Amino acid sequence: TNGRQKTIMSTEISRQQSHSSIQAVRGMNDILPDEIPEWARLEALLRHMASLYGYGEIRLPILEKTELFARSVGHHTDIVEKEMFTFIARNEDSLSLRPEGTAGCVRAGIEHGLLYNQIQRLWYMGPMFRHERPQRGRTRQFHQFGVEVFGVNNAVMDAELIAMNHSIWQQLGLSDLIELQINTLGSLQSRTQYREALVTYLKQHQADLDEDSQRRLETNPLRILDSKNPAMQSLIEKAPSLHDFLDKESQDHFLNLRHTLDKLSIPYTINTRLVRGLDYYCDTVFEFVTTALGAQGTLSAGGRYNGLVAYLGGNDTPAVGFAMGLERVVELLKEKAAQKPAADTKPAVYLVATGRGVMHSLILAQQLRQHLPEITVITDCTDAGFKSQFKRADKSTAAIALVIGDTEAQENTFLLKFLREQDAPQTAHPQEIVCSVVEKALGLVSKHSILSR
Repeated sequence: TNGRQKTIMSTEISRQQSHSSIQAVRGMNDILPDEIPEWARLEALLRHMASLYGYGEIRLPILEKTELFARSVGHHTDIVEKEMFTFIARNEDSLSLRPEGTAGCVRAGIEHGLLYNQIQRLWYMGPMFRHERPQRGRTRQFHQFGVEVFGVNNAVMDAELIAMNHSIWQQLGLSDLIELQINTLGSLQSRTQYREALVTYLKQHQADLDEDSQRRLETNPLRILDSKNPAMQSLIEKAPSLHDFLDKESQDHFLNLRHTLDKLSIPYTINTRLVRGLDYYCDTVFEFVTTALGAQGTLSAGGRYNGLVAYLGGNDTPAVGFAMGLERVVELLKEKAAQKPAADTKPAVYLVATGRGVMHSLILAQQLRQHLPEITVITDCTDAGFKSQFKRADKSTAAIALVIGDTEAQENTFLLKFLREQDAPQTAHPQEIVCSVVEKALGLVSKHSILSR
């Protein structure tokens, strides 16, 4: 009896599930049509800026061997320990969805011989994946624009990357909302000496460390400096400073970076607690941050990683790069837009048609798109009643409507109606002069600001 009941319950659950709607995976969001224009504008600008600075595009696999990220990002980083989407493939290889782009770019450069004894400037854009708590501007599938430079080992190159990033903010009109923070992590040797001093200090205050810091103490103690826990800030402020352990070469590199940024008139703040969450960084690290999006305010970040190419099996190659989180930039663009008065609606044409007029409306729409490519032309195409179609036309961005019913189709005419002018009469015109009529009508719309609401 129990077995029969379980079977019935299982069948009922399956029946209910088969009729329930399936939603997106948490943290993996759809980008809807009304959001696409902002994304497209941002992506087009980034492609243009990469081209202006002499970067070539590289397209990288979304799936990589897990070991690539474990070795490059660091076995004891949050990304590898807690955030990667990892699974075992049929051949028992451990594979991971890429959590960032630098490791894959380095792997590709080594594999295809792009890095040996040459300078490469590469850029990429696409989805990344991290299993973390979704919040504003941070999702489990997110998108990054990244640039990497191989073969140049000086502070001027670091400054040019920062300048490129700075120019992007200027082009987007976001400079007033963003602050540049810089720091240096020094060489591997100086960082090792500092690590010992930091661990000694933290162990003296181990009882005051939170759970995350307790875990990081033996594995990744520098990340404790980046803790956002308010209760930890006093302890962190009194910790030894990495700058006291820098060798002369690292000091000179950082001074040259600051000097170059000063010459470029790019404002910055030195944040001695800025360490970044990935193991491969050395010397220069930087972040562009904002307070307009709450606690998670990093928009783009990067730095120098001279040892990574050799560590992953290539020749010793200096490298520097940065990555930008597109979701956060889009959020900031929305914030900025919300502070501005609404712009006038873009002039457009909406074709309302019934019966034989539907085919005529398609023909006229194509003529308008060919001869007036700068305007938006929307065809209703539903053959619904005029009342329903005019409701949709009124909700659209259209300034004018062209109306074609059976009578107009038979007479090869159309009716012109201004949608944003109350009590405007409909006027009849021959279909063969539709382009000149529409162009004149939209000129009147622009002149008299009929579209403003």
